[in-house]
Amino acid sequence: MYQSFDVTARPEQGPPRLALLRQAMVQAQLDGFLVPRADAHQGEYVAPRDERLAWLTGFTGSAGFCAILHQSAGVFIDGRYRTQVKQQVAEAFTPVPWPEVSLTDWLKEQLPQGGKVGFDPWLHAAGEIARAETALKGSGIELVQCDNLVDQIWTDQPAAPVQPLTSHPESLAGESAGAKIERLAQTLSTSGQSAAVITLPDSIMWLLNLRGSDVAHNPVGLCFAILHASARVDLFVAPEKLLHLDTPLDPAVSPHAPDRFLEAIGQLNGTVLVDQATVPQIVVDRLGDRVQSGSDPCLLPKAKKNQAEIAGSAAAHIRDGAAVVEVLAWLDNQPAGSLTEIDVVKKLEAFRRQDDQLREISFDTIAGTGPNGAIMHYRVTEETNATLQDGHLLVLDSGGQYLDGTTDITRTVAIGTPGDEERAAFTRVLQGMIAMSRLRWPRGLAGRDIECVGRMPLWLAEQDFNHGLGHGVGAYLSVHEGPQRLSRTSAIPLEEGMILSNEPGYYREGAFGIRIENLVVVDKAPALPSGDADRDFLSWRTLTLAPIDQRLIVADMLSKDEKDWLNLYHSTVAELLTPLLTPSAKAWLVKATQEI
Repeated sequence: MYQSFDVTARPEQGPPRLALLRQAMVQAQLDGFLVPRADAHQGEYVAPRDERLAWLTGFTGSAGFCAILHQSAGVFIDGRYRTQVKQQVAEAFTPVPWPEVSLTDWLKEQLPQGGKVGFDPWLHAAGEIARAETALKGSGIELVQCDNLVDQIWTDQPAAPVQPLTSHPESLAGESAGAKIERLAQTLSTSGQSAAVITLPDSIMWLLNLRGSDVAHNPVGLCFAILHASARVDLFVAPEKLLHLDTPLDPAVSPHAPDRFLEAIGQLNGTVLVDQATVPQIVVDRLGDRVQSGSDPCLLPKAKKNQAEIAGSAAAHIRDGAAVVEVLAWLDNQPAGSLTEIDVVKKLEAFRRQDDQLREISFDTIAGTGPNGAIMHYRVTEETNATLQDGHLLVLDSGGQYLDGTTDITRTVAIGTPGDEERAAFTRVLQGMIAMSRLRWPRGLAGRDIECVGRMPLWLAEQDFNHGLGHGVGAYLSVHEGPQRLSRTSAIPLEEGMILSNEPGYYREGAFGIRIENLVVVDKAPALPSGDADRDFLSWRTLTLAPIDQRLIVADMLSKDEKDWLNLYHSTVAELLTPLLTPSAKAWLVKATQEI
């Protein structure tokens, strides 16, 4: 299986490791040390070698960090992980609601007399450090670069991954690596920049039409790159990763050993573009006054999928939807109390594996029933594995990494007879998802401008959820892709070709969880007869195909327009998926997609 159910971290392991770290802090003459989730590449997901936060604290979420002082240890987590962190860390660690409480405010409160707080300059983005230093001025607290203290005490730390890279065919990429290099290099030249430093693995994979497997569930290889305005690329990658490419690297690309990266940066001349949100502090230190801050040049071009990437993603979603329908049909035929969460995860992966274009799952499948469904990023283990019982809801959030696209779908399923409260909340979540799916908006708006549309039905009931409405998704790349998001904080205008998730939810801690998620792509909206001739509107096209559990819908709560949308969606699901299904799943789908 791609997914394991092992317990990878335990709360009781944290306190002795914390004690060892504090001893290392004494030897280094430090009053504190920062332990981030990030690695040197600043991607969201990390290889086992870089899971320092989980190793130290027990917290396994994909975002957060820890600040260790001699008398306190704060684990900073956002709204997605407020329930999970309580179960994963020992009392020696204090969960801190972030970003509501900033690191710098917490440090000022904990170190009123000042002190020296160490950090590894490879593991913190330059912009993060700059903001922290500004906020700490006058406090007597100093951020000090140092060797990584966790690495000093982690005696069985895994080795760095060296999995082989593969070529991503131009037929799926829609553009050659050489053309991408030329296009982005011209932008640098026009802006008067001599080069750009790129550290995000998915940016480099997209630019060079490569894929890898250094990080679980993410088709990326860990490496660094320098894009020159002369349309050359220096690629810093372990040589053994290049031994099995189907096609050679583009002639514009020169490979080098990773340990030459800082040396090469030191030799750059002119103005160098650096994305201070993703490039490590040590890179900015080496560049000095040659730095010009800006965005990673790959981010927006990568986010705006071309026709080949969109077509590939659509095809992947049809096949993926068929696998999801097979497992939903199977699940409905099992009596309540006969299955566990792990049974569902294994069955879903088995159906997905029947597709020869599947290369991985896109993240650990979330299969949370009852109270586990309220843990937004729940990962089932042999110890937490719960039985699906009558009256429970099952949140099933999963996805696949196919050669032609990345999928991410969530369906909430009724086990037995659901309660009235659960059905009402589910219907509100569905109304929010439908409202966003139907939306047309003027060009130029960002995620923050429209995200509330998907929350309004819940808000009217004074309910809400602690995660964004949606995230960007790659084309056989990271399932979480920036810079586009449906979030209160996202100022990036939405543009044609961007793929995002549309996933409102509702979570009652200790009771149940609900989430419905489709992936959608931004299209130019067809003109309406009533429309203003001088205005340009955008709209969504839904990619995800799988039925929504009508047993959980309170039909009287839906308007005619909402019912029409759902009926049309279900008819499309039936039309596109039926040819791919087994006879039993076909029969189940007929019932599941009946008009409401």
